[in-house]
Amino acid sequence: MGDYSTALFYHKKALEIQQKFLPPDHPNLATTYKNIGEGYRMLGDGLTVLSYYEKTLKIELKSLQSSHPSIANTYSYIAAIYHVLGHYSIALSYYEKALKIEQKFLLFDHPSMA
Repeated sequence: MGDYSTALFYHKKALEIQQKFLPPDHPNLATTYKNIGEGYRMLGDGLTVLSYYEKTLKIELKSLQSSHPSIANTYSYIAAIYHVLGHYSIALSYYEKALKIEQKFLLFDHPSMA
């Protein structure tokens, strides 16, 4: 289906360009890091995924409000990878962080709150 290796190549090229022109905590870099992480997730490289998701989170925590939905999303992504890697207690802590944020902006009957 998807050509994830090619997608990764182009996302990494985009990252190189962004790093030349943007400050290191620019939100666009967070998006690119997350996209690269997704490529590695699709290729099954969990440890590399975590590296890119952690970079995403670091930028988001600096550049967004602490209750921003993107931060909750990134916490959930990180939790899912830890879950797949069998680190359940770490996964749970990230899921709890995501839930804490989601409770601020989602209605109690939203599917994400299940």
